[in-house]
Amino acid sequence: MHKVIFDTDPGIDDAMALLFLHRHPDIDLIGITTVFGNASVETTTRNALFLKREWGIKAPVAKGLDKTFNPDRPHVGWPTFIHGDDGLGNIDVPETIDLPVDPRSAHRFIIDTVRANPGEVTLIAVGRMTNLALALREDPDFAPLVREVVIMGGAFDVNGNITPAAEANIHGDPEAADVVMTAPWPVTVVGLDVTTKTVMTKAMLADIAERGGAPAKLLSDISQFYITFYEQHVPDGMVVHDSCACAYVVAPDLFKVRSGVIRVVCGGIADGQTIQKPDSRLFPPSPWDNLPSQKACIDIDAAKALKLIGDTLALHD
Repeated sequence: MHKVIFDTDPGIDDAMALLFLHRHPDIDLIGITTVFGNASVETTTRNALFLKREWGIKAPVAKGLDKTFNPDRPHVGWPTFIHGDDGLGNIDVPETIDLPVDPRSAHRFIIDTVRANPGEVTLIAVGRMTNLALALREDPDFAPLVREVVIMGGAFDVNGNITPAAEANIHGDPEAADVVMTAPWPVTVVGLDVTTKTVMTKAMLADIAERGGAPAKLLSDISQFYITFYEQHVPDGMVVHDSCACAYVVAPDLFKVRSGVIRVVCGGIADGQTIQKPDSRLFPPSPWDNLPSQKACIDIDAAKALKLIGDTLALHD
């Protein structure tokens, strides 16, 4: 069993990833921490509570802060054209959900939970890396106690999706991402190199909704807005970014990885770019030296990953 804290900004593809984690038999979802990105942190937290209620998820929800790791970064508007005004595809999520939020901030929840389960917790982060970076700043010694960090973000051998250089999650808080990539814990980055190859067709989603009961039907309803957005990018369906990171945790053999130190560009026209110094290459002295080697996913067996995701989403509780 993988004990997982899911750090997320729900978000349509976040919702799919959350249902995957809830339904996969090898995942013990022990916490949900929220971050801003696809919407404000108030909205993403409300959405996490809504999905927790609708899907009968037991894991506590802890709310993150509402500012980037470097608080001087200018705010960029929410991507309502991708995720809708309510962050979940304009399905009219209630304004308030009558469920409690954990009293701790998200980054404190992460520290406390890892320290209570040393060597056992996997952090899956599919939004900005703000909560993870804040945890590292508050308690630098907790990093080696984390089993693994799996990130949905970045782009290495392909272009970004918010600028030619940068993927949106990293671009939203590059300073946080650089702290996370260079910390003394094992990181695997599941970025656009693999997620853009993993397209769930409308027929696949309809099949999941048919097999998976009311939770899968809700997921299908949430996803329709996302599919409309993706009509300009893929011939049929939608890219399932965040579920790929979850699939990596239970089926890493479906991915091809490359090892090496990863840094994040902070500022300038390449703001948010992820750059790996492969372990197989020698370079003169640089800011990549004497830092932990991390993994970047550079290829995926998309057909098998989609089958895994679809079969898991269709499981009944």
